[in-house]
Amino acid sequence: MSGRPFVKMNGCGNDFVVVDALARPFAPDADQVRALSDRQAGQGFDQLIVIEPSSKGDAFMRVWNADGGSVQTCGNALRCVGWMLMEANGSDSVTIDTLGGPTIARRAGPDRITVDMGPPRLDWTEIPLAEEMDTRGIELQIGPIDDPVLHTPGAVSMGNPHVVFFTDRLDDAFVTGSGSLIEHHPLFPEGVNVGFAHVLAPDRIRLRVWERGAGLTKACGTGACAALVAASRRGLTGRRATVVVDGGELDIHWDEATGHVLMTGPVEVERTGMLAG
Repeated sequence: MSGRPFVKMNGCGNDFVVVDALARPFAPDADQVRALSDRQAGQGFDQLIVIEPSSKGDAFMRVWNADGGSVQTCGNALRCVGWMLMEANGSDSVTIDTLGGPTIARRAGPDRITVDMGPPRLDWTEIPLAEEMDTRGIELQIGPIDDPVLHTPGAVSMGNPHVVFFTDRLDDAFVTGSGSLIEHHPLFPEGVNVGFAHVLAPDRIRLRVWERGAGLTKACGTGACAALVAASRRGLTGRRATVVVDGGELDIHWDEATGHVLMTGPVEVERTGMLAG
């Protein structure tokens, strides 16, 4: 690992260490990822991102969460990687392949990128769930059976699994307690990202997300997409909304013509550095 340059970036506060492995492979093990993610002793991040060669696009984006686990994709990181690739090749759009499938990123203004996240996957087998359910509102609740605190969340896959509860309770203790309870629930064989969405208006959602393997982060791009889709399917919002996350705002549009979800938001470079051995 020694001598590898990296770029520290964030999208709405969701932060990453990004390593360019286009010319030289970089494959850390889970222990190395966890050590690097440590905010005191390491570089500190929500996700480690490695940019690799791809035959299906301009690059392949590999993602590890802070706990050392590999995941399919990361919406905020797609904007950051898209920006880096466009800066490098001078283009206005790039195709980024991921374990969750290929994605197109485009410039949307100074330090703003739109990512085509593709169509949401809405069948119970695509989330995936352990049993057949209507994903507009699945049979899951927290609290007493006759008076649950949270119940009937929407389930959406944006290349990674999400459940979205609609609630006005968004304090740290509630989100952390409920999110950690649901993340490894047996209904979700691959684990799940847990969203807590408060619909403020038909075009505005306040969202906090407990991310699978990363915990409470300042923003979750795929979570923002999932929240808009889940809210729209229940008639709580239209197909376009501003999703307000802890680190800023994301514009999400579930395009009726294509069925794709488009996410627009900021990218920020924090610093560059070298990974120690």
